[in-house]
Amino acid sequence: MANDDTASAIRITIMQKMREIAAQQGKVLGELNDDLPLVDSGLDSLCIAILVASLDDQLDLDPFSGSNAVIPVTIGDFVRMYELAGV
Repeated sequence: MANDDTASAIRITIMQKMREIAAQQGKVLGELNDDLPLVDSGLDSLCIAILVASLDDQLDLDPFSGSNAVIPVTIGDFVRMYELAGV
């Protein structure tokens, strides 16, 4: 159960951070769901970089540092990378 709770907390944190960064950067987000491509989310590459740095600080997770790291295509891919790194 703790793993499900951790994954849920990570998902909530990521979605909140996406909304926060979009507001700070004056971006309009699309409807956030797992199937939405990151490129269509409303966040540009600078926003994604800010998001990754912010999540690294807040969650102390860096799923991009391993040799098996992949580039996430959708929001669901992005969230799952963090969920897997955190559980």
